[in-house]
Amino acid sequence: MDHLPRPPSFDHGVISFLWGLGLGLFIWLGLLGIGISGATAFIMAALAGAAIFLYVRIYGEEELKR
Repeated sequence: MDHLPRPPSFDHGVISFLWGLGLGLFIWLGLLGIGISGATAFIMAALAGAAIFLYVRIYGEEELKR
């Protein structure tokens, strides 16, 4: 059987940051799309992105079973 290379292992903090950034960007674009002003949309998206980062950082990591 061929041994396939494993994907690289990323730190959980990096993964949490990417989730927060990606969903924050999605929220920002959505708010702009429905007519919210740019500054208000940015502040709301930044706060939501920070909250998502913290949530994924705290609750998102699975404990590995042996």
